[in-house]
Amino acid sequence: MKKIAIVCSGLLFSSLSHAGALFFYEIGTEDTALAGAGQAARAQDASTIVSNPAGMTRLPDHMVTGGLQALGGNIDYQLDNDNLKSPGNELDVMPNASGFYSQKVTDNLYAGIGLYGNYGLGVNFGNWSGERIIKKGTLLAMTLSPSLAYKLNDRLSIGASANVNYGFMSLTRDVDDQEEKQKDHDWSTNFRLGLLMQLTDQTRAGITWNSQAKYDFSIDGKARLPNVPNTEFDIPISAQIYQPQQLMLSMVHDFNKQWSVLGDLGWQDWSRFGAPQISIRGQQVDKNSRLKDTWHTALGVQYRPTDLWRLNAGVAFDSTPYNDQSDVALSMPTGDEWRFATGAQYQVTQASNVGFAVEYLHMQSGKVATPEVLQGSYNHPYMWFASVNYSYQF
Repeated sequence: MKKIAIVCSGLLFSSLSHAGALFFYEIGTEDTALAGAGQAARAQDASTIVSNPAGMTRLPDHMVTGGLQALGGNIDYQLDNDNLKSPGNELDVMPNASGFYSQKVTDNLYAGIGLYGNYGLGVNFGNWSGERIIKKGTLLAMTLSPSLAYKLNDRLSIGASANVNYGFMSLTRDVDDQEEKQKDHDWSTNFRLGLLMQLTDQTRAGITWNSQAKYDFSIDGKARLPNVPNTEFDIPISAQIYQPQQLMLSMVHDFNKQWSVLGDLGWQDWSRFGAPQISIRGQQVDKNSRLKDTWHTALGVQYRPTDLWRLNAGVAFDSTPYNDQSDVALSMPTGDEWRFATGAQYQVTQASNVGFAVEYLHMQSGKVATPEVLQGSYNHPYMWFASVNYSYQF
């Protein structure tokens, strides 16, 4: 839940959730139009599988939800040394898609499955002075999420998902004036637990916990620069890429048939992952104080001017995973994040609806201190998302 999904585990080596630090909440569903607000309590379509599987108990007997999305933006890196060539904007436009299905098995038991990507990103540094360390990088991850939900009574439901994650990673750089590409893939598993509570006839709350996941990619991260003789650099990709455990609390309050307000409070456990920075071989890296846990909060509104339209808007804040923005990692340009989103859903027929969403994500600027030869700044980076979704019940 914080900058998922992505930059996820670093811009290059990230998560597309969200969300704090490296996760994206944006997966092409209606949540994008709300900046994620109310995600663990909203349960208005089958994508609740990824935000709170217990929400399936609020859905019709059978429901399908799908989404398409594009993301882009400007993550511009400028070197402090004007005699060196800066990479400029590293971010490539990237597509994403998701699909979900849920069904009622018995009066109290529901089952569903989701396929989505909220972890991954593509970056292109181009021809720059550090192209021997990194020129292009891609991390793509897809999650298959079989889920169950059980209605304990009219006011309380529980749910769980067993997530099977597939990750693919590639790194391209110049070696002896030739472009070298390395790639690897890995499978990982983690779990999601959800609780949905109908507190009053107009207010409901949801809590979701996601366990940690880990990818192992066998890619050589060692490199040398021609202007720094007898020094070997190591970029943090040859071991593990972690997706931290996270907790989300959401609430939805329906004032009347037209107006609803939605909110979130979330946490991600980034402090345990040390220092994802480029290091010089043989030098000790401080892994204890670089990263800290991140916090997420969001507020959204839904307005229904007619029975056919539902209008959405939301704003969210995710705190930086860094203790100091003057020492961010070259491969993980992030900071405090603000999201501003809007969109709408249209009821095409009694059984189907279609929606669209746009979102702007502004990240805090940061300075890269290591390696010293490539010191520079990420100034006012931002991302945008545009998505469409469709739901059908039967």
